[in-house]
Amino acid sequence: MATVLDGKVLGRKTLDALAGPIAAVREKRGSPPALAVILVGSNPASEVYVRNKTRRAEEIGVDLTVHRFPDAVTTGELLVMIGKLNDNALVDGILVQTPLPAHIEVDAVMHAIDPNKDADGFHPWNLGMLAAGGSPIVAPCTPKGCMELIRHAGVRIDGANAVVVGRSTIVGRPMGLMLLNANATVTMCHSHTSHLPELSRGADILVVAIGRPHFIREDWVKEGACVIDVGMNRLSDGSLVGDVDPACASRAGVMTPVPGGVGPMTVAMLLANTVALAAMHAGVEEV
Repeated sequence: MATVLDGKVLGRKTLDALAGPIAAVREKRGSPPALAVILVGSNPASEVYVRNKTRRAEEIGVDLTVHRFPDAVTTGELLVMIGKLNDNALVDGILVQTPLPAHIEVDAVMHAIDPNKDADGFHPWNLGMLAAGGSPIVAPCTPKGCMELIRHAGVRIDGANAVVVGRSTIVGRPMGLMLLNANATVTMCHSHTSHLPELSRGADILVVAIGRPHFIREDWVKEGACVIDVGMNRLSDGSLVGDVDPACASRAGVMTPVPGGVGPMTVAMLLANTVALAAMHAGVEEV
């Protein structure tokens, strides 16, 4: 039976470790690290995510401000708000909560964020640096959290066969790049991939972010594999389940639960990114 990779515990340790850098920023400039969140409409899931981020930020002393807009907001209005936040020296990080309404030009909004304030790590400059094998200012939060979980479990990445199921720019693509940059041999898969079960069974490290409940079956998992389930699917009965069938735990060596695995790490990495940006802006070394 797989060892559970508890994201709540590791996320808490990650947040606790930010106390020193937060204090250094506050001492240097007289204000704490600050994150601005743009929230459009009243999507229930987005409300939950923002509430969780706000709670964690308050706990560690990061100033998080939510800028709310109605569903009818225009792309232009969001761009004006982002411009103001870019120009505000006391704002270290900017996050636009997704999903956005269909009429919003998502790329225009995301690309407008100053790469030096890109708390989510989604700006083309940061993603481009990741693709080039360089060092982005900050890396995307969910893949970064997955990497921390893998390393914390003591799983060897160098030389490992890694399979990533899902190709979104939020998780799948940057996840593959991070594993590749850590010297794994990476196979990128998605819903159109032929022989997916066979490819999945060859993975020493299997990261799944395809958005389909219990998509990965028990016999798709290699004995002793590290399985990272990024999925968060709400069923008709209100329960939350991942993209990986829980029965896979009988074959995996280590495996993340849903909920309580990747989710807490995503929030922790967002705040870690914000603190890193604040340290850079304040001219202090992270401790």
